[in-house]
Amino acid sequence: MIGRQYTGAINDVVISAQSHTGLKVTAHGKPALLAIVTADGEVIAVGELVAKEAEAVAINAYRNFLAGQGHLKVYSKPLRKQ
Repeated sequence: MIGRQYTGAINDVVISAQSHTGLKVTAHGKPALLAIVTADGEVIAVGELVAKEAEAVAINAYRNFLAGQGHLKVYSKPLRKQ
């Protein structure tokens, strides 16, 4: 895990991250969206909220690692329906 992680595994897709803009995705040079899709192909969520949730989980995991708590898992919390 320590060291540079390999990227570039998806043809014509670029996922970028900046501290002030969050995760951004392009496909074939055009803006694209991240999505949560079940193994059955059902689209659960798509768009900016997916990117923000993925970014938050990744940042929290990294912060735990820096704090010496790298063995802990980080989960997002499901939205409770009212």
